[in-house]
Amino acid sequence: MRADASSFRQALAPIHRAGWPFIGAFFAAAVVLGFLWQPLFWLGLVATAWCVYFFRDPVRVTPVRDGLVVSPADGRIQAIREAVPPDELGLGDEPRTRISIFLNVFDVHVNRIPVDGRVVSQAYRHGTFVNASLDKASEDNERQVICLETADGRQLGVVQIAGLVARRIVCDLRDGQTVRAGERFGLIRFGSRVDLYLPDGAAVFVAEGQRAVGGETVLADLVSNEGRRPGEVR
Repeated sequence: MRADASSFRQALAPIHRAGWPFIGAFFAAAVVLGFLWQPLFWLGLVATAWCVYFFRDPVRVTPVRDGLVVSPADGRIQAIREAVPPDELGLGDEPRTRISIFLNVFDVHVNRIPVDGRVVSQAYRHGTFVNASLDKASEDNERQVICLETADGRQLGVVQIAGLVARRIVCDLRDGQTVRAGERFGLIRFGSRVDLYLPDGAAVFVAEGQRAVGGETVLADLVSNEGRRPGEVR
């Protein structure tokens, strides 16, 4: 019985603080609609339950070792390709390996720091709200960019990108802040994308189509000389 209770508590992930106003609004709307027509209350209650699920903030176990780059978000590895970082990152105009992670409305949307280091700079850019699964979303969509630097001077770029439904990016970082891999730093509401720009020499450990777990999945290694790992659907 005690084991069952413990498993049940572990299955109930905490709620991110940014979600409570939305959860309250969804429930209030359900009550109001219920006065108009009772079946609407139950539909509103289902919507409230989904809102609770969306803002869940589960505990994660982060692999800790110099050089490891963990995923900044839950979702599907949509693309791994060479691309020029956004100008706001200040990482130059040479192409870097970019790992793009697409989050659907059922993924955990709390974002996490990929490496130990410090925040060099950050900037917000207004833009469009096209489908985040499209490649042009990296260039055209509204985004928050964060430049991180490791202790040995390597710089990485993390870009939170708003999607077709997502209209609010939350980032709690400040310039000069010291951060650790796996720490929470923000979220994107209701479907989105996160791009990660790696420094030269990083070995990528994931493949396109693979599912990533924020704060846990190792995306790359900054000190490994291992070649790219191919992926197979099995």
